[in-house]
Amino acid sequence: MTTEPNSPFRLKLYRAVWIASLCSNFGSLIQSVGASWMMAGLGASAQMVALVQASTSLPIMLLALWAGAIADNLDRRRVLLAAQSFMLLVSAILAAAAWFGLVTPWLLLAFTFLIGCGTAINGPAWQASVGDMVPRPLLPSAVAYNSMGFNIARSLGPALGGVIVAVAGAAAAFLVNALSYVGLIVVLKRWRPELPPRKLPRERLGVAMMAGIRYVGLSPQIRTVLGRATLFGLAASALQALMPLVARDLIGGGPLVYGALLGAFGLGAVGGALLSRRMRHLLTTEGIVRAASIALAAGAAATATGAMALALLGLAAAGAGWVLALSTFNVSVQMASPRWVVARVIALYQMAAFGGMAGGSWLFGAVASHHGVAIALLAAGLLQLLSVVAGFLLPLPAISDLNLDPRDTWIEPRTAVPVEARSGPIVITVEHRIAENDIAAFLTVMHERRRIRRRDGARNWALSRDLAEGVLWVERFDFATWLDYVRHNERRTNADMANSEALHALWMPGTEPMIHRRIERQTSSLPIARTPDPRELDPMTDPTRSS
Repeated sequence: MTTEPNSPFRLKLYRAVWIASLCSNFGSLIQSVGASWMMAGLGASAQMVALVQASTSLPIMLLALWAGAIADNLDRRRVLLAAQSFMLLVSAILAAAAWFGLVTPWLLLAFTFLIGCGTAINGPAWQASVGDMVPRPLLPSAVAYNSMGFNIARSLGPALGGVIVAVAGAAAAFLVNALSYVGLIVVLKRWRPELPPRKLPRERLGVAMMAGIRYVGLSPQIRTVLGRATLFGLAASALQALMPLVARDLIGGGPLVYGALLGAFGLGAVGGALLSRRMRHLLTTEGIVRAASIALAAGAAATATGAMALALLGLAAAGAGWVLALSTFNVSVQMASPRWVVARVIALYQMAAFGGMAGGSWLFGAVASHHGVAIALLAAGLLQLLSVVAGFLLPLPAISDLNLDPRDTWIEPRTAVPVEARSGPIVITVEHRIAENDIAAFLTVMHERRRIRRRDGARNWALSRDLAEGVLWVERFDFATWLDYVRHNERRTNADMANSEALHALWMPGTEPMIHRRIERQTSSLPIARTPDPRELDPMTDPTRSS
């Protein structure tokens, strides 16, 4: 009898990808140290130094949704390979430019922006691929372990990056980053995912992007997570964006001190990842994020003192809060999204979180330029406390293990009128017969049904009551094409069954809903062809005929 693994690390594929990702994360953090310290060494302003982080975060906000639509429509393994290869190429060119002394502040920002573009394309595909590698019950643990892997690299990578920059210069750090992509590319080349066959043609990218926005817009729980992630990222970005200036100006150190500060932050993050599973049992989702926000606020205040010991302790606490909050947001959106749209939902989450980080990096860089680094850190800490207050107004939903597998019970109906995938517009009406005493409950159930219908692609949903037959209610909605109608029904999940069952219980005894599927047709303005009188066709019977 085969038993399910109790840890993602028991799966060979996940283990190999995790190790390769760890090496890649090391390279990325070493590159980040090199870029930030090079910018400071080029004599750039505090705002330009802070923009190094913003230049890597901004592409995620700009490209993530597009990348999510690609990841949901194409082979995610191929998307990952393309993104990793692109980042390898850009990093190699940056290393060569730095080696020959060609890098200027704006050129450095351009290179980090391009690497950020690769990260933006890679992110949704990578996060969505975790669900292809591990069973759904192991998904929260896999996401937490991914965060742990990144933060193991964070705890050691910056210190290693500081050593590399101090000994061999920033060009060597960029070269190490380029080489770090090789291992993950090799593992991905060998991966042959067993995915279910695609039943329907791929969506056009524009349509797919709008479907992702619509799904999130009509999912209140996901919207709440995205709003809170934006506020969190806005305040949390200051510590990392200003850390080179903390090392140089507040503490008066060099690249080794900078690496040590980042290492303390990363070490705390590893501790947070290791504690995440236990904390999910002890605290609610909201409780975890509130504790994380308080830890980051305290860490910012401790770092603002400029004392090395306090800064190290404060950054360790902030690192733990950072990974606990972001992994909680990540798990929340993944557990609330079915597979057909998960990469787009993750992309929108990343746009929210990293958009907040990009904005925060610019904001607190500007504050540091005009009022000093310490004031900027204290302001960020106060803003982070607002995230705690926001929890009372917009509490995060509890992470629940919804069954979002497709129902797979719908069979495409046969039609007397031939239809093709592009045929349309398609109008659907569903007739329900509801007793007078059940109308209030029926309207409540239909309110949720309206959200589900629209979330999955239905347009112009409306509910009407027949004036002649009071028990008759008609649900109406439409689709642009027959294919859109088929997609809508294929997207129904087992979690949606609760709404269907509640509606079924309200139907009058002995009745079933009557479904009508119609295709709209426009009337013609052309004159109707007239059948000619036979006499008009016979010249012998034409009285006007002249002899």
